[in-house]
Amino acid sequence: MWPLLISVIHLAVVSAQFSGTVLEPDQPTNPPPGWKEAGVPDPLAELHLTFALTQHDPDGLETLLEHVSAPTSHGYGNYLSLEDVSKLVQPRYEVEKAVRGWLKMHGVTNCDSVVTRDFLVCIVPVRLAEKLLPGARFRRFEKDDRFTIRSISPYAVPIDIARHLDFVGGVHRFPRRRGLTVEQSLVGEEHGGNENLVGKGEGGAREGAHFHLGVTPAIIRARYNLSSSDVGRHPNSSQAVAQFLEQHFHALDLKEFMGMFGNGFAHRSSVARVVGPDGGLHAGLEASLDVEYVMSTGANVSTWFWSTPGLREGQEPFLQWLVALSNMSSLPWVHSISYGDDEDSLSAVYMQRVNREFMKAGLRGLTLLFASGDNGAGCKEMSKERNVFRPSFPASSPYVTTVGGTTFSNPYKVTEEVSDYISGGGFSNVFAQPQYQEEAVKKYLASGSLPPASYYNSSGRAYPDVAALSSNYWVVANLIPIPWVSGTSASTPVFAGILSLVNDNRFWLGLPALGFINPLLYRLPSLGHGRALFDVSSGCHLGCLDEQTQLQGFCARLGWDPVTGWGTPNYPALLRALVKPIEIKEGNKAREGISPMPLIN
Repeated sequence: MWPLLISVIHLAVVSAQFSGTVLEPDQPTNPPPGWKEAGVPDPLAELHLTFALTQHDPDGLETLLEHVSAPTSHGYGNYLSLEDVSKLVQPRYEVEKAVRGWLKMHGVTNCDSVVTRDFLVCIVPVRLAEKLLPGARFRRFEKDDRFTIRSISPYAVPIDIARHLDFVGGVHRFPRRRGLTVEQSLVGEEHGGNENLVGKGEGGAREGAHFHLGVTPAIIRARYNLSSSDVGRHPNSSQAVAQFLEQHFHALDLKEFMGMFGNGFAHRSSVARVVGPDGGLHAGLEASLDVEYVMSTGANVSTWFWSTPGLREGQEPFLQWLVALSNMSSLPWVHSISYGDDEDSLSAVYMQRVNREFMKAGLRGLTLLFASGDNGAGCKEMSKERNVFRPSFPASSPYVTTVGGTTFSNPYKVTEEVSDYISGGGFSNVFAQPQYQEEAVKKYLASGSLPPASYYNSSGRAYPDVAALSSNYWVVANLIPIPWVSGTSASTPVFAGILSLVNDNRFWLGLPALGFINPLLYRLPSLGHGRALFDVSSGCHLGCLDEQTQLQGFCARLGWDPVTGWGTPNYPALLRALVKPIEIKEGNKAREGISPMPLIN
């Protein structure tokens, strides 16, 4: 309570002493757990500040995204180039002129723009940053072997500049990372179970088949019905994983992993491109997992590894990745990102602007998949008498596809899946429920017992959208095979690899990339493609440890649910559903009569 009161008092003082506008008044300034203040930084220490310029006609982005993403639209799949997107969002001339003039007046001239002209990334010494942004007080923070520089108080900008900026990045938000766990034993991994085999009518795993001691590419392929011929072949196919906080992989680890687990299907043992720093003293477990499983599931598909530099201590790593998307004309079609933050730790204007960046990606035909998180529904104590669930962002964004987690009902066999108790999911407190999921969510909310209504916003964007196995993976890191690694950071690259293979088949048929897939995804059951995903209908995830929920959040049910979404991929059926045009419209790129190509087994 005291830190919040101090922030409010300081905000009032800033407003009183400076005739300006606080851009992010709802942005918390307290460091998250683990980060400790370590004194005043060197006044000459460089910050990389990102100035998000107000975009031209941002409201038109959503309408256009629906136009290219809705399978019944005349414009379905008619994606835009980066240059076309730039014409839509590029700030008006007076916006960039005013912001650049303000910066130059303060001696800030070391700035880079992007193709879309809606971001300026400037190198600013701490001493100058505090003058440029009245109210900001920068401090050095440390966590483990990392450090960053952040302001412990809100910042303001002149009133005439505030109308030209959404926010300034690199001032408040601390780097976050999805956590992975390494299980010490497989004993007790069953989290409930419906012994009726979900999806066994079409390619479901048979009880007793495929005994194993952890998830490997062979287990993924067995469960999700990928044959040895289900690999990428089209030269236009591409995928990427994005990493933050100096998470690197080693080329030798990837080669070793493929040598151990890549038998039986064509694959690549090296990435096509590394964006950012290449390598480090130690390979990160998460980075290793992501690249190894996106490349073994989306096998033989050209893959990029995206990392963010460790030297940019004043920059927000996730924001840095978003800025890069606005500055590269050619990008992979499918992106897997294991990153997230609590909604209540971010300002509303920041999240809204990030959403518009996701829309820009969707307009270009990119598919963005985010991990749903590993804290179940999450929990926040509002008072001694009241708790609420704590949704995660970007998982809660309506403009990305969010991937939850499952586990085998028998940890030693390829059986039906149940929800993983860590699988993130729930309802946004910030974003309204998009139309594409209203019917599915309504059915879930009417289907049975639920947590107390005061714990969540039933009208908010509900997530996840889909799921995949998230428990007990084998990973090679620093040339050491590591068993039983768990987290939705595992399920996300697996589902991304699946969609890369779907894209590969679509390209051979002359169809566009999947792009923003949610409007299509939520229509599949009503169009007779219910078997495209294995329904996960048992198990619950974590909630709050109190009398009302007793550590239980939401539970999986038949159909969509906020633990596993629509379920996990049944590749042959999913491929048939996603390569067949749903409705032919004049001007649509799809042609009536197209059937799946012979590669489908």
